[in-house]
Amino acid sequence: MYQVEFFPILIAGVVSALIGWVWYHPKVFGAAWMRMSNITPEMAERGKQRMPMTALLGVLASMAVAYVMNYFGIAWGVWDWVGAVELGFWCWAGFVAPTMLGSVLWDYKPVKLYIINAGYWLVSFVAMALVLVF
Repeated sequence: MYQVEFFPILIAGVVSALIGWVWYHPKVFGAAWMRMSNITPEMAERGKQRMPMTALLGVLASMAVAYVMNYFGIAWGVWDWVGAVELGFWCWAGFVAPTMLGSVLWDYKPVKLYIINAGYWLVSFVAMALVLVF
């Protein structure tokens, strides 16, 4: 990571969205996620109508994360894949995992749901950092 560039940030956003598509697929964690989130099949079907806009907003949100992560990577001197994995992990451990824990502590959501959602962000942060370094 030498400077902030648009193309790696775009690719990192798309990679994050693709990971989410696989992660939340019914054959992976999607069925459990829907059950624990109280999402009915009817709600999921209605959500498909908004999927293009939802996917676009998801990519843009992930691009915002990648943009900030790129700045951190430059500031911390991340130049290789080891540094990228560390960057992704520490950004997740410091910003995502603790804030998402509130859903368990105060919203009484299942710990398994927290693990599914936080796990997605861990994998996504590490993958985005790897994209940014290469």
